[in-house]
Amino acid sequence: MANSFLTMHGDFRKEVHKRVVGKEDVLDSVFIALLSEGHVLLEGVPGIAKTYLTNAIAETLSCDFRRIQFTADLLPSDIIGTVVLDRKTDKFKVKKGPLFTNFLLADEINRSPPKTQSALLEAMQERQVTIDITTFPLTYPFIVVATQNPIEMEGTYPLPEAQLDRFLFKVEVGYPSQDEEIEVLRKKKVEEVQIEPVLSIEELAKARDWISANVQVSEEVMKYCVQVVGATRTHDAVLYGASPRASISFLRAGRVKAALEGRNYVIPDDIKGLAYHVLNHRIIIKPESSLEGATKKDVVNSILNSIPVPK
Repeated sequence: MANSFLTMHGDFRKEVHKRVVGKEDVLDSVFIALLSEGHVLLEGVPGIAKTYLTNAIAETLSCDFRRIQFTADLLPSDIIGTVVLDRKTDKFKVKKGPLFTNFLLADEINRSPPKTQSALLEAMQERQVTIDITTFPLTYPFIVVATQNPIEMEGTYPLPEAQLDRFLFKVEVGYPSQDEEIEVLRKKKVEEVQIEPVLSIEELAKARDWISANVQVSEEVMKYCVQVVGATRTHDAVLYGASPRASISFLRAGRVKAALEGRNYVIPDDIKGLAYHVLNHRIIIKPESSLEGATKKDVVNSILNSIPVPK
C-alpha cells in the first residue's frame, strides 16, 4: 500500500501541474488534509491563483465539488440550506445548501461577516449539518478549502478564533518566483489543459485507513507534540496559545507526512515540518510584542529551537 500511496501522491501533483506552476507547499497541504480529514485555509493577496489552484485540485478528485463565493450579503441559509414550503404537498421540506458536497471551495471567506462564516463550524468539526431541528450527516470525504485575503485589506472581516481553530492548516500563498511567473505566461499562450480525475473516493478511503492502521506514533513523539503546543501558551510574546486541537492536528497530519516520506512511523522532523502551518493561525501575538517586530514565524521557530528533539 505504501508504494501505491506514493504513486497516488505523484499522480495528484503531476495532474495539477498541467495547469498550475509551482505551489508544491499548497498541493502537499491539501493532499495531507484530504487523508487526515482536515481543512485548509489559504491566505494571500488577490491575483496569485488561490482560487485557480483550488479548482485545479478539485478536478483531480472523482467526487462532488461545490464553490461558494463569500460576499457581504451572503446568509448562513445560503450555505447550509433552509426549510421551504412545498406548494404541491402543502408541507415543509428541507432544501439542502451547497455545503452538502465532498470538496467545498469557500472562496474569499473573509468577505462575509462572522455570522455567515460560522455557518461552517458544525460541518467542519462534526461533519454534520443541522437545518431547523434535523441533523444531516455529511458524506466522506468532506474537506473545506477556504481562501482569504489578508485581514488588513479593505472590505474583509477577520475570521473568529473558533473558526480558525477548525482548520488543520493555514498556508500563506506568496508571489511566484521570476522563473515561475515566466512559466505561467507560457501556459497562458496555449489552450488550457484538461485535468483528469486521478483520485477516487475509494482510493482516498483506503489510503486513509491504511495510514491510520499502519503508521505509528511513539510516546516520545506524542510528548514532543504536546511540548511544542504547550510552549505556545507560555511564550513571552504570545497572548493566547494553541488549543489541544493543535496537538491532535499534529498527530493526524504527522502520520500522513510520514507516509509521504515512505515511512510507517512519525519522527520529530515530521512535526517540525508541519509546525508553522498547524500553529500560525492558532496563536495570537501580544500587541506590545507585535509592535516590537515579533512575528508568528519567529515565535514558532523559537519554540522549535528551545525544545529538545527526542532521539
